[in-house]
Amino acid sequence: MSERKIDWFLEKYGESHQNATNKFIHWICVPTIMFSLFGMIMAIPFPGEISLFLNWAAIVFVGTLLYYLRLSIPMFLGFILIGGGIVFGNWAIFQAVGMDAGTMALISLGIFVVAWIGQFIGHKIEGAKPSFLEDVQFLMIGPAWLLHFIYKKVGIKY
Repeated sequence: MSERKIDWFLEKYGESHQNATNKFIHWICVPTIMFSLFGMIMAIPFPGEISLFLNWAAIVFVGTLLYYLRLSIPMFLGFILIGGGIVFGNWAIFQAVGMDAGTMALISLGIFVVAWIGQFIGHKIEGAKPSFLEDVQFLMIGPAWLLHFIYKKVGIKY
C-alpha cells in the first residue's frame, strides 16, 4: 500500500463531507461530541480517589492517543494538546458541579445528544450517511479530519 493509512482515512471521510454547511456543522459538533463524550466517561464511578490524571476519561484518553500514534505522529502530538484540554475542561466542570457524577453525566449527555442531532442535520443537508456507519473507526477520524485542515493551514505535515 503506497498510501499512508491516515491519508486513506482522511480522504474517505472527506468524501461524505463536501457540503460547506455540513463542514461548518462538523467544526462545531465534532469537538462538542468529543468533549461531552469524555464528560460522560469521567462521570463513570472510578475505584479509589479520582483526580485529574486518574479517572476513566484520562485512561480512555491514553488509549485514544495510542490509536492516533498508529496513524500519525503529528496527529498524536496534536491530540495530546486537544485531548488534554478536553480532559482538563471536563475536570473543571466536574469540580464545578461538586464532583457529582450524576450531574456531570446529565450535562454531558444533553450536550452529546444536541451535538449528534446537529451532525445528522449536517448529513441530511449533505445527502450522505455519516462515515461511521461504514466503519466505526471513522468516529476517531472525524477529529483528525478537522485537525488536518489546521495542520495544512499552518504548514504542518501530518
